[in-house]
Amino acid sequence: MTSFNDTLLRAARGEKINHTPVWYMRQAGRSQPEYRKIKEKYSLEEITHQPELCAYVTKLPVDQYGVDAAILYKDIVTPLPGIGIDVKIKAGVGPVISNPIRTVQDVHNLGELSPEEDVPYVFETIKMLTQEQLNVPLIGFAGAPFTLASYMIEGGPSKGYHLTKAFMVSEPEAWFALMDKLGDMTITYIQAQVAAGAKAVQIFDSWVGALNVADYRTFIKPVMTRIFTEIRKLNIPIITFGVGASHLANEWHELPVDVVGLDWRLSIKEAGERGLTKPVQGNLDPALLLADWNIIEERAKVIIEQGVEHGSHIFNLGHGVFPEVQPATLKRLTEFIHEYSAKLRG
Repeated sequence: MTSFNDTLLRAARGEKINHTPVWYMRQAGRSQPEYRKIKEKYSLEEITHQPELCAYVTKLPVDQYGVDAAILYKDIVTPLPGIGIDVKIKAGVGPVISNPIRTVQDVHNLGELSPEEDVPYVFETIKMLTQEQLNVPLIGFAGAPFTLASYMIEGGPSKGYHLTKAFMVSEPEAWFALMDKLGDMTITYIQAQVAAGAKAVQIFDSWVGALNVADYRTFIKPVMTRIFTEIRKLNIPIITFGVGASHLANEWHELPVDVVGLDWRLSIKEAGERGLTKPVQGNLDPALLLADWNIIEERAKVIIEQGVEHGSHIFNLGHGVFPEVQPATLKRLTEFIHEYSAKLRG
């Protein structure tokens, strides 16, 4: 095996780096022909339950694109059956839950996650990757309580999160009990991933941008503070990320995290002007990957330059890779980010 590339870990800690590290959300799967061939035979759940196959899918973008990290191939709802949620991932829809949360009793009925018993295949995959296959860090991840709760209350994906927000403000006892349950599950799940070999973690609070700052502070920030305080004891870099949540960037900056993930709505320069001094991650609009190369390069340059000016920066997209993106585009972009940032960082 070639020497271990720890550039992403150093960037996350604010240490000196020779080039800007890069990985892409949803880099594993979707746009890769090898993955599509696998998906003709297996569902997402079937892939994640087969460690060898899951490790192959996770490692594929590292081999193809030359990215500086792998992220475990799985879904944020993977641990939910372990606490009693009946969830199925339906193609073209997403997670669908047949026993949604409606009352405080529903919350009390939830169990506790026992990682090694409930999702042993996740840790087999991590061990396989980190002990034998990868020369870059493996990023473990989990869904944040609000985002998981939105699926559990709505019964599936939602555009407005109306039921979730109404439940949050009208049933505060049930809401905070649910946050406690999901907070415990997230901590336990991340601890097990790190014990198995994950070298960094990202917490996806994908849909929390649906809340305003005041509600975030009241209903979400306490549990996130608890989660990150516990994870911090593991001594690995912690990244937080959400979509359409630029108004919450300063709230995230106050949390005990190492890296604040930005989507494309907030530039790195503007984040710095708002007082964000921690390392940042982001934030090319994934839609631009379908544009001509000269446009991609021009936009990437701005992000790389702002990242270098900011100090510590991990290049990523403002959301996940679309299925229509050509793998060759991601490979070319990765090479460009490495080369251009190395010149700037001198």
